[in-house]
Order: sequence, then structure tokens, then C-alpha cells
Amino acid sequence: METVPVAGGGGVVAAETQSSSSSSASAASPESLSSSSPEEIVNQWKFNLSRRFQHLLDKLVPHILYRWLGCLGLLLIYALRVYLVEGFYIVTYGLGIYLLNLLIGFLSPQIDPEYTDGPLLPTHGSDEFRPFVRRLPEFKFWYCITKAFCIAFVLTFFRAFDVPVFWPILLFYWLMLFVMTMRKQIMHMVKYRYVPFSFGKQRYDGKRSSSTEDASLLKD
Repeated sequence: METVPVAGGGGVVAAETQSSSSSSASAASPESLSSSSPEEIVNQWKFNLSRRFQHLLDKLVPHILYRWLGCLGLLLIYALRVYLVEGFYIVTYGLGIYLLNLLIGFLSPQIDPEYTDGPLLPTHGSDEFRPFVRRLPEFKFWYCITKAFCIAFVLTFFRAFDVPVFWPILLFYWLMLFVMTMRKQIMHMVKYRYVPFSFGKQRYDGKRSSSTEDASLLKD
């Protein structure tokens, strides 16, 4: 271990550059990989793959329009697949229930005002600004939908999941469930006066978007 004096500091700094570089080089050397167990090699590959996949997801975050266009393309491909094979209605029904659950999480606030005594969302222009925080963020909402379509598309290639059912009954039941669930969600939104979308809302960047809500806030 070498010691390098610090000019004007009156002390010394321990520098172990050679030992650290040699240890890092030995850790990344092929000899060390070959001496590792197969389980450690598989874990290292899984770690590298997950890190690259996460890096790809991070690069997709700001491209909202392209992400949802790609999701729409997956929806059309899956619908075409189900239409051509004329089956897998149980898979489609399960997919619809899962998407409905995701939609409710996307439209719901992170902290439900019905079960908390904390501060609610502002209802007047003079109230303190508290932005709407979703229980399910937009990117995770998109990611879960995309992954669900991919899994459902793969399941359509296995006949074990093609259970014969009368699909109009499933469609009618899903529509009833959708209407009842959305009706409950809309009543919750009206009761606690929040809107889960930012279109037409006041902006705090020095500009104001043109909306009728701004006029009502000015009157108050």
C-alpha cells in the first residue's frame, strides 16, 4: 500500500489503486468466470439481462405517444388473432377483467380520501396546490397492459386454454361489470371533487390553459 502526501493538508491519503485495479481485473477475468459455479454464472446473466431491460424501459419513459401506439398495435394483433382462430374467449375475458382492474387503479388517487383524514385535493383557486397522484402511475399502467397483451397472445397458441364457452354471455357480463365499476368510480370522483386527468387544468409554469374551469376559479 502506497501513501501519497496531500499538498498543504498536512496529512496522507492511502492510495490502493494498484490493488483495487488488480482485484477488479481479476473479478472480470475469464478465469474467474470459468471457476465460478453454474448457478453463479446464471445469476450473473440474469442480472445483466435485467439491467439492460431496465435501461430500455428507462429510455421509453418520455415517449408516451409511441408507447401507447405500440400498445394499440398489440391490441389489434391480439384481436386479429382471436378473430381468426375463433376461440380463446376465456383468455380474452380474463384479460378484460385484468385491464378493468388496471383502469380503476389508474383513475384512483394514491391516498383514498374516503379512508383518510388527511388533506384533500383543492377545490378553489385559493387552496393549496396538491397535484393528483395516481395509485397506478401512467408508465406502470402502460407496462402492465403491454405485458398482459403479450402473455395473452402467447396463450392463444396453447389449445389447453381454448375452453368452449358461449362468448356473448361473457361479453354481456363484462359490459355490466364495466358499467357498474365505472359508475362507482365516477360517483367517487364527483363526491371528492377530483379529476384524474390534466387536460384543461391550471398550469403552474407561468402559463394558464384556456378552460372554463379557470373562469370559475377567477370568479371565486
